[in-house]
Amino acid sequence: MSQMKLASRLDPIKPSITLAVTAKAAKLKAAGVDVISFGAGEPDFDTPNHIKEAVREALERPQGGVGNNTRRGRHPGAAQGDRRRARRGPQDAIDPDQVLVSTVAKHSLYNLFMALLDPGDEVLIPAPYWVSYPRHGDARGGPVR
Repeated sequence: MSQMKLASRLDPIKPSITLAVTAKAAKLKAAGVDVISFGAGEPDFDTPNHIKEAVREALERPQGGVGNNTRRGRHPGAAQGDRRRARRGPQDAIDPDQVLVSTVAKHSLYNLFMALLDPGDEVLIPAPYWVSYPRHGDARGGPVR
């Protein structure tokens, strides 16, 4: 079976450092080594019951439940909550159309970089940053600093 050819724009992207550290830690643990992993994090506890119940109720709520796709990538209630948290004063009115709610920052930043950066654009990433952020800039072919 032949391997799928990936787009050449992905050539500059290096493998995930986070996943490499996580895989190495798992391999060492499987070999019986006592390891504290600083790779990809997973909670060491189950989701609390009150959260599970709230999710069940939200999924079963007709018309307006959370089990359907949302228009334009956001749930209106979540956008309103984010507007309240982001507001610093009366002059900081934020239009709901300017709010995007997503599951993780990395994916949102990657989408942003792909939408706004052209090949060769310089990307400045303030430190400290998550180790995969420079890879997002690499995908656009510009210098990352």
